[in-house]
Amino acid sequence: MKKRVIATALVAAMLIGTVFSASGCSSEPDDGKTHITMLQYKPEAVKAFEKMEEEFNATHDDIVLNIESPNDAMTVLKTRFIKEDAPDIIGIGGDVNFSNFVDAEMLMDISDFEGLSLIKQAYKDIDKNLEFVPMEGVYAVPYVANAAGVLYNREMFKNNKWEIPTTWDEFTDLCETIKKSGQQPLYFGFKDVWTCLAPWNALACDLAPADVCRQVNKGETKFADEYGEVAEKMLELLEYAQDDPFAYNYNDACTAFANGESAMYTIGSYAVPQIQSVNPDMDIDSFVMPGCDNAEDNVLNSGVDLQFCVTQDCQNKEAAYEVLSFLLEDSTIQTYLDDQNAVPCKDKEFKLSPALDGMLDYINEGKMTDYQDHYYPSEMAVDAQIQTFLIDGSVEKFLNKFDTDWLRYNRDIIRKVQEYEAGGNK
Repeated sequence: MKKRVIATALVAAMLIGTVFSASGCSSEPDDGKTHITMLQYKPEAVKAFEKMEEEFNATHDDIVLNIESPNDAMTVLKTRFIKEDAPDIIGIGGDVNFSNFVDAEMLMDISDFEGLSLIKQAYKDIDKNLEFVPMEGVYAVPYVANAAGVLYNREMFKNNKWEIPTTWDEFTDLCETIKKSGQQPLYFGFKDVWTCLAPWNALACDLAPADVCRQVNKGETKFADEYGEVAEKMLELLEYAQDDPFAYNYNDACTAFANGESAMYTIGSYAVPQIQSVNPDMDIDSFVMPGCDNAEDNVLNSGVDLQFCVTQDCQNKEAAYEVLSFLLEDSTIQTYLDDQNAVPCKDKEFKLSPALDGMLDYINEGKMTDYQDHYYPSEMAVDAQIQTFLIDGSVEKFLNKFDTDWLRYNRDIIRKVQEYEAGGNK
């Protein structure tokens, strides 16, 4: 069977070098009820999911929902796919893992799920763009998103009468003003390589084509031709960082920002709970990274942080749809938003974190672009490449390696895309 052969090969490849054992599912209880298992990958949201599970089971007599939130959830999930022990529903991000699962035909086409009509088109488009080649059908329900740009200390801005910048020149001028005042403009935690992706993504969504990875796969351009300005501006940001930003990690940066050691922090909304765990009373707001020379060209960097997919092996589609419908109820979504400071993908007004105030117009207008790193293969370790580049400062060397490694780690996908473009089989 095509699905099983491709899926097994794909997931096995993803797990090379990983030694892991997982227990199989116990048999379903003989209680006359339909049991639906969901595996979700957000360990920081366990309490919210526990509340959801409790509320669903309290309001449904014929369906029992079991939500699993294991550590290293993606490894567990891939292992379960190999063992042909897939959960009914998975909660994952809109990234390259989702792309691989769709390509390997592991996920069910849920085009007939009525709840899809409630989702903002911008997020459905973001999901569709993650497919390596266009596929018939819909394979996920976007649930919540993150917004990444610049967090700022609202009280500090107010006391110093600093204006929110809307262009790159205004942003660097503001950084210079803050620096000359004896205060710290930016703080980074670049010891943790993944944090390098936050400003990178926010700049790239302004300065590079949204579909640049697909264009490269089609042979229409190179990253060296599209990412030059992004790389140059990443280096420029270092001029306004604390001394040796590579000596401090994510927790250090969150703590420093929480304690007023910098006016701004180029990170996503997901950092707000961590920051406020240090300083619960901190007044945080945010603005879109102004990477462009023209304010009208700026877009919000926002991608699907959590979405729900029904696996191809699910035997109880109607019950799975009932679970998805419950998850899309306003009160259920609000439970998650209150817990995680996230952005809802449902096209309706919700109470959002005040830290998102400066991004509301972009969110409401759907003026957003996905994270570039959602298209990057994990094997390529782009975050580490960015860190190395920022340390040695060679734009040309970095971009040449980016192009070389992209061809190396995406060989099969590039072949598939080019065959599709040439009219070959998917």
